[in-house]
Order: sequence, then structure tokens, then C-alpha cells
Amino acid sequence: MVRRISLILIFALSAFAVRAQNETDTLINRFQLEEVEVSARALTKDIIVPQTLSGEELQRLNALSVADALRYFSGVQLKDYGGVGGIKTINVRSMGSQHTAVYYNGVQLGNAQNGQVDLGRFSLDNMELIQVYNGQKSDIFQSAREFGAAGNVYLTTRKPYFKTGERAHVRAQMRFGSFALANPNVGVDIKLTDALSLTLDAEYVYSNGKYPFRYKRVLPDGTTAYDTTAIRQNGDINAIRTELGLHHYYRTTGFWRVHAYNYWSERGVPGAIVNNVWRNGERLWDRNSFVQATWQDEWFNRWSTRLLVKYANDYTHYQNYDVQLLPANNEYLQQEVYLSLANKIQVFNWWDLSVAYDYQYNSLKRDEWISGVTDERFYRHSHWLSAATAFNIREYLRLQASVLMTQISNLQSPISNPKITPGIFASFRPYPKIDLSINAFYKQSYRYPTFNDLYYTDLGNANLRPELARQHSVEVAYRFSNLQSSISNDFGYEIAASASYYYNRVTDKIIAYPKGQQFRWTMLNLGTVKINGVDAKADMSFYLPMRFVLRARLNYTYNTAIDVTNPNDSYYGHQIPYIPWHSGSAVGELDYTSRRGDHYGLSYSFIYVGERYGQQENTIYNYVQPWYTHDLSIYGEWTIRRYGIKANIEINNLLGQDYEVIQNYPMPKQNVRCTLAFRY
Repeated sequence: MVRRISLILIFALSAFAVRAQNETDTLINRFQLEEVEVSARALTKDIIVPQTLSGEELQRLNALSVADALRYFSGVQLKDYGGVGGIKTINVRSMGSQHTAVYYNGVQLGNAQNGQVDLGRFSLDNMELIQVYNGQKSDIFQSAREFGAAGNVYLTTRKPYFKTGERAHVRAQMRFGSFALANPNVGVDIKLTDALSLTLDAEYVYSNGKYPFRYKRVLPDGTTAYDTTAIRQNGDINAIRTELGLHHYYRTTGFWRVHAYNYWSERGVPGAIVNNVWRNGERLWDRNSFVQATWQDEWFNRWSTRLLVKYANDYTHYQNYDVQLLPANNEYLQQEVYLSLANKIQVFNWWDLSVAYDYQYNSLKRDEWISGVTDERFYRHSHWLSAATAFNIREYLRLQASVLMTQISNLQSPISNPKITPGIFASFRPYPKIDLSINAFYKQSYRYPTFNDLYYTDLGNANLRPELARQHSVEVAYRFSNLQSSISNDFGYEIAASASYYYNRVTDKIIAYPKGQQFRWTMLNLGTVKINGVDAKADMSFYLPMRFVLRARLNYTYNTAIDVTNPNDSYYGHQIPYIPWHSGSAVGELDYTSRRGDHYGLSYSFIYVGERYGQQENTIYNYVQPWYTHDLSIYGEWTIRRYGIKANIEINNLLGQDYEVIQNYPMPKQNVRCTLAFRY
């Protein structure tokens, strides 16, 4: 009944919204404006250059969710359990998902399931910008908590833009494809006053998750143990996402923004396939809701203030009646209250100072009806206090330094001692007229185990120790272009390339990996892990005659992450689970714009993940084969009077490769998605 009512509201909203006034700017004009904006700031303002996807570039990728888009970044490892409904988590530079903070419109996301953010529930249809930072953002004007993560992923939803005389925009989209995928989306922007606007976005996702896969295992002696083809079962999903935003800008320096988010889903948990056993008894219900507000203003052209407030309420219901597993009927309710106050003062034009304080309250209620344990509650108070400074010495040198104090207290344990973690960042440009920079940083990151790690049934480990990570990174970045000639329709180009070496050391590293059930994990400390790696990436755009544009994006990562805890361990010096030595991606796009402004394109992408191991011991029994996929898409955009129409056809895993991101969790073979979008 809830799903039916939500669907009726979505399509009723669509019918109402088509009466709104038109959006007169064409799709191609908006794309060009966004692309120029991103390129202009690529290497000129950031000490640590972020990896960025924005605007229509996101829409051209063969990607359904934020998790799919993040596969195209270097240094990123993504855990994917298959299909539209499979849980997807991110890991940057092998530091672990808990060291990678995900921010939604500037406020960090949490998760009641296992302390990790399922990126599969965030759609690209409402996304304007995705950024990945190693270390932290270059701007010291940020919340205290942002200084604490080893890597940061920033998700920014679209903001409304109106031309003179415009009062409303509407977008309606329908996506359908293999495995009974149905994915309608509706978005509305309304200009309430000259300074106040409203955005509304609603989406429904359904898939039966029944995709064919090949299940084959070869014994160490080379003989085949089994080789069969089957259909993935219990991988269905029903999900509804709604978002509401209010944006208010006043004067030239101040604004406030309120954003409400609600996500509801019911999905099957197909589980691991081991010894020809297909599990069908696990179900998962999620409800993730939050309301957050941001207020920011500037005083006397020197002093800036930002206030963040958030309340989140997450509910999870896990049910398992599989006779081959322990029965379970568990409910988890987590609540979060978050406050942040940040101030930045520009002492001189070349010197900035910032101070920020964050407070967060978390509560977890756990009910386990089958085992008879009911109404267990856990509480946590978290405090972060940061101070940072930034120096800009002409055009040659930029320096930043920060220090963060973290203190955690639980109801079940005494107050922890405050932990101090520093960070130092530098960027040197030897030739100001050439966009060449040498960037480096050292940073410590501290992570206290979440109470999800400590207290969840069959997952928690009350003996977990906090992690301490030390990061070292050096990067060389270069950008050059000849865009002036592209204005006159001659040949023009823009190329940005960078290479970085990093060395990380994590003490008491906490890892999580499934125990054969997707929802239940094992948490443990590995002791000490040494991580060495190289990231290399290049973005290239070539503006050709006859209104053709050729774009290419290349990423490569080499990474070793070895356990060096105890020389007597059988896995001493072995690569930690699910970290490949080699990985990379390549994206190529060819765009054509007609004289009347219609837009056509062909996009190809390739993703490669090398060999790795599914357990601590790097033995042939734990070996996970490399995998790669080829994806292809063709798209067109047309403007007819006041209407914008876009059509897209995607063929994913073009060659139909059998592969697994996580051992015993087969991924879909060749599949197709079609999208038809309408703008008014």
C-alpha cells in the first residue's frame, strides 16, 4: 500500500508539473557552461586536486547510481554484491570504508546497517557534482569532522537555475532495461520569490534481480569441480526515494538551505553461492530519512560563518528463515543529531584562519525477536574541535596546516581520552604562468569503532581497538590547453594529467567481510597494515572541426596493502582481502552538435580490476580472478520549441564476461538499459 500511494503521488506530481513554465535554455548550452566552470578550476585553487565528475558528464556515463560512477575514479575500490539491489560500499586507497567519509550537500552520511554507506541508494539523476579528495578538501572553511577522514567523497545535488521571467522547470524520465528494471524519475524546480526556490525530486526503482550467471570452480590440480549456468534468485528490489530542498540567497554573501531526504526499500538478499547452494530466505527492509540545514554568511569581507544542523532516523529490518542458516528477525533503529559551527577569518589577503566545533549524538535500539533479546539500547556522544590555517605566498606556494581533537563517549564505556591528529598540506608552482604543481601532504586520521562494529549481533566485536592511520602523499599535476582556437571552430584541446605516490600505515586496522550472508559481517583488527600505491590519471578534451568533440578519461592504480602485524602469522606480508594490485578505467566519448543545437554522442568505457584474494591468506583457495567490463552507450538530445528530449541506450558488460567483485557473489552478464527524458 505504501508503494502504491508513493507511485500515485509521483505521477500525480508529474502531471501537475508539466503545466509549469518552460525552461528556455537548451541542454547543450547548460552542458557547455558546466564543463567550462569545472575545467577553469581544475588545478588553480586546490592544494590536493580532487577527482571530479559533474553535470552532463555524469549523465553520459553508463551508470545508474553514485556507486557506478565512482568506479571511474583512480585509487577507489568498490564492493558490489551484484544487481540493482546489491549493497555497494567504497574504499579509497585501501584505507577501509570507515576511513572514507561520504558527504551529501556538505553533511556527512551515516548508516544504521553496518557503519558503512550504501552508495547504491543515491541516484545520479539528481546529482550535480561528485568529488573525491584524498586527505581532505583544500578549503579550510569546513566542519571539524571533515578534517578527520582519510578520504572524502562529496555528493552535491542539483541547484535550481532560472533565467529572467522563468518561474518553474520540470523534468520527467523513464528508464527501463534488463532484469525487469523500471525506474521513473520526476524533478521540479519552482521559483517562489526572487531569492527563494524549491526543488523536488522523486524516484522509484524496481528490478526482479534475476540475471543469468555461470558458476564454475577449478580445483588446484586443474580439474573442474563444477560448471553450471543458473539464474540469480532473491535479488529483487523495490525502492522509493524522495527529496525536497529549499534554497534562499540574500545579499551577495549569505544563503541558507534546507534539504529533506527519504529512502524506503525492500530487497532480497541473495547471499553467497557456495557448494551449489542458492540461498533464498533473507529479506531486508530499509528506511533512511534525514533533514539537514545549512546557513552561511560573511561579515566585514573578512569573517565567514557556517552552521550545519542535521537529524537522521534510520530503520533496518533483517529477516532470515533459511533452514540452512540460523533464523533471525532483527530490527535496528538508529537516530542521529548533528551540529557544526565553523568560522574562518582572513587575517591578510595571504593568510586565513579557521576554527570549527562539531557535536554528534547517536542512539541505537536493537530488537531480536527470535533470540528473545529485545529493546537493547546504545548511546554515543562525539565531539570534534579543529583549528586550521592557510598561507598563499604569491602564486608560488600554498600551505595548510590543521589539527583535530576527537573525543568519544559511550554509555557502555568510559569517556575516551582526547585524540589529537594533525595534517600538513603544501602545493608548489615553480612557474606561475604554467599550470604545473607539486602537491604533498602528511595527515593522521583516527577512527574509533562505531557501535555498529561493537554491538551488532553476529557482527559486533566488543574488543575492537581504535584505528590510527598515517598518510603520506606526493603528487605532480599538469594542465595545458589551447581553448581559444576552439571558439572559432578550429582545433582546440585541454589536457589535465597527474601522478601521485602514497604511503599509508594503519595501526589496528578494522576490516569487515561477509560470513556467507550479505547482511552479517565479521569485524576484526588486523593489527598493522602498510599501504603503498601509485595513482595516475588524465582527462583530455579535443575540440574538432565540424562541431565534433572527443573526450577521454584514463585512470590507473597500483596498490600494495600488506599485513605486517606478526611475522609468525601464516598471512604475514600478504595482500589484505579484496585489494587488487592493479586496477584502472578508460572512458572515451565522441560528441556532435548540429547547427540547430541538437546533440548526439557515442560513449565507451572499460573497467579493469586485477587479481586479489578473498581472505587473509593469499592461497590458491582464496584467489579471486581479475575482471573487466566493456560498456557502450549511444545518446541524443533534441530541443523542440520549448521542450528538451533526451534518449539513451546503454549496453553494459558488452562481451558478457562472467565475473565477481566479491567472491561467490556473481555479477550480471550483458545487460541493457534505455532512458527517455523530457524537460520543459
